Amino acid sequence: MITLTKRNTTTVTPLTGPAGMTGPAASAASADPAPPMIPYRVPPVRQLGPARLTAGLEDCRRMDLAAHRDMHGTAPAMSGEDLASLADEVDMRGRGGAAFPFARKLRAVMGKKADKIVLVNAAEGEPASSKDTMLLTRTPHLVIEGALLAANAIGAKQVVIATVAGGMGHASVSAAVEERGIGHQVRVAGIVERFISGEGGALVRSVNGQIGEPPGRKVRAVESGVNGLPTLLSNAETYAQLAVLATLGAERYADVGTAREPGTVLLTVGGSAKAPAVVEVATGTPLYAVLDACKATTGDGVLVGGYHGAWLSADAAAVATVSRQGIAEAGGQLGAGIIVPLGGETCPIGETVRVARYLAAQSSGQCGPCRLGLPDVAQSLAEVMAGSATALDELRVRAAGVKGRGACFHPDGTSRFVLSALDAFPDDIEEHLLHGTCGRPVHGVLPLPPQENEPEVRLTVDWTRCQGHGLCAQLAPDLVHLDEHGYPVFGRDTVPAQFRRMARRAVEMCPALALRVAQGV
Repeated sequence: MITLTKRNTTTVTPLTGPAGMTGPAASAASADPAPPMIPYRVPPVRQLGPARLTAGLEDCRRMDLAAHRDMHGTAPAMSGEDLASLADEVDMRGRGGAAFPFARKLRAVMGKKADKIVLVNAAEGEPASSKDTMLLTRTPHLVIEGALLAANAIGAKQVVIATVAGGMGHASVSAAVEERGIGHQVRVAGIVERFISGEGGALVRSVNGQIGEPPGRKVRAVESGVNGLPTLLSNAETYAQLAVLATLGAERYADVGTAREPGTVLLTVGGSAKAPAVVEVATGTPLYAVLDACKATTGDGVLVGGYHGAWLSADAAAVATVSRQGIAEAGGQLGAGIIVPLGGETCPIGETVRVARYLAAQSSGQCGPCRLGLPDVAQSLAEVMAGSATALDELRVRAAGVKGRGACFHPDGTSRFVLSALDAFPDDIEEHLLHGTCGRPVHGVLPLPPQENEPEVRLTVDWTRCQGHGLCAQLAPDLVHLDEHGYPVFGRDTVPAQFRRMARRAVEMCPALALRVAQGV
């Protein structure tokens, strides 16, 4: 077994602040002018208990190959079955959200006779997550080490690392591949970032040069993934954990954490935290200890698992522990390790409405539950926020109606997120139903991409011109229906992003030039 040691002076590739990079990472970024550099901030790191994935990062901002070798050693070569058995010993699960047993996925790909591919999913997509960006930016060789270990074990033809084009993670991992001289074996694929870009089918399509959206039917990567080949697809943290497991061995790996879920987990803590960070914690750590370490106040509750996760009430969060089992017992799911405490100054229902609208706009529009159902869910929640008791019953029906009916898991995750707010914040719901407000503004504690702040779009009618032709209802049936006299009635207060092209076409084709598009409230 290799003993991990730490030398007194660590060789570090420095990274500058948001404006740019220096060292090999900067060279890699400037060598490929295709993706423009996105000004990401290097995520800060904290540790509660023994550091595994983040070992050494308290002393440096980015580990080059020499520093990585000094801190982590080199993972031993293993056969596919030996690696799968090792993963089985600690019940290693994927860290991208689904928590699928890694050994089962590994064996499924091993059994294929065709050429194989290892695919690293480092395209977070989730606005509230930073752990993959942190790994690629600060300790990229750990991710590469795990991916190479898996590739060599199953005899894979190539490793593909998918990350956000133009981001610091893209530049950093590209530099690490160049430093190792393995460009012939490892390809870094820059993809467009969307919420659904990290979904397995969408990721494979992006890497294959197609539009990065779910394929609309169940396609298992182990059967047909990158270039149609059997593909071992897992999250960046999963491969980093695999490297640590192979180097330490199962017994030492399980020295920390719970017996059922040994090891550590990476959490992205944001929201009301005054010291937001990616935190490495041993499983079984109380959630309140994580929040205290990041100087976060719980307020009304904590979102756990991201925007396809669930809200925990303040009482539930106070007794929850960080593990799949611990969070599930509290009423949530750990997912990709996203922790967003609300604090006490913002309206929790308003925060949920913001994200519900964003999730509806992020739909790929392939099926009715996404294209039609999610905007309706967001609209009903907004009406509840405004005090409509009728909309509350309608919301439950609409949210239940999209579950299990989508072409991917986006409707299910969005429904879970919205419905969990009703359970976690009953007092706030009551205040809104009684008074149309809880008295608190919406501060935007839940992070969203900049486009969320774009002006809202509405359809309006100049009634002095409208002659009741009815063409608008034919061209935009998801937005317009006709009353008993044949005049347009709008079913939505605002036009969701996926329907804006439809709205513009209806405006352009209006025979009387009566239909208009207006921006703002």
